[in-house]
Amino acid sequence: MSLRETIESEYKNALKSKDKTKISTYRLILSSIKDLDISNRSGPNKKVTDDEDIKKLFKKMVKQRAESIEIYKKNNRNDLLEVEQNEYNILTSFLPKQLSEEETKKICEETISKLGASSIKDMGKVMGELKKQHADEIDFAKAGVLLKQLLNK
Repeated sequence: MSLRETIESEYKNALKSKDKTKISTYRLILSSIKDLDISNRSGPNKKVTDDEDIKKLFKKMVKQRAESIEIYKKNNRNDLLEVEQNEYNILTSFLPKQLSEEETKKICEETISKLGASSIKDMGKVMGELKKQHADEIDFAKAGVLLKQLLNK
């Protein structure tokens, strides 16, 4: 079953169970996927939207939710925080599990030693290798911070 079919199935289940939070989140997701379909159909590089495109969209949406959650926490907006947190949880359930900070650090250290990186100038090379090997598993915002720490030693 494709990612799109899974989302549509979950949306139907949410409608049956009358879960307003899930219904609104799935509608938001399906709407974003339709926008992606339209942009993929028009333009110079016409193509059919596949699961990889949808995963990229989800990563972007998750990042937006994470930023909003931080802002709402700082400003004590618990009403908005709860909505964003629910959307975040639903979106992340469709993405591959992200590695913990310790696991990410271990992989960064291994990649640095494998490539023989020694300074911050090698960061691009290391990031490129990480993206090739662990594109779906690593949060690259965290990895960037870890790499700067490890390469500045």
